[in-house]
Formats: sequence, structure tokens, C-alpha cells
Amino acid sequence: MYLAPEKKTEIFAKYAGSETNTGSAEGQIALFSYRISHLTEHLKKNRKDYGTQRSLQLLVGKRRSLLDYLKKKEISRYRAIVKELGLRR
Repeated sequence: MYLAPEKKTEIFAKYAGSETNTGSAEGQIALFSYRISHLTEHLKKNRKDYGTQRSLQLLVGKRRSLLDYLKKKEISRYRAIVKELGLRR
């Protein structure tokens, strides 16, 4: 299993401030980024896996909408999470 509960709590503790704060935008964006990188590696090996390709596109869309929301609400938090995760924008 690529996403063990320990890894999930570690991501939320690092980016959301608390491991129980699973609803924060920063924590969700970090979790989506972790899942996106895992699916990208999978698709490099299995390029005809169209179900995974669709899941990846949906995850990228969810992360993009959360980033847009964060950008609209509080630009400083948006800039911090983008810089911390190393996203292009």
C-alpha cells in the first residue's frame, strides 16, 4: 500500500500544522501532490493504464481548484504552500 496511515498523518502534521487538521487546504494540497507524484511514476511504467490516467487528471483538477481557492482567500498561504511543495506556479 503506497499511502499508509502513518504517511498520511505525517503529511498533515507537516503541512496542515496538526495531524488531526485534515480539512485544511494546505494539507489536502500536499496529500494530492503526494498522490499525483505516485500516480505519475506508475504511469511512466504502465502507459496504457487509462483508469489511472483518468484518476490522475481528476486529482490534478482537485488540486488546481484548491490552489485557486487558497489564492483567492489568502495569497500569503498560497505562496507559502506553492514554494514549500515546489509547484511551478
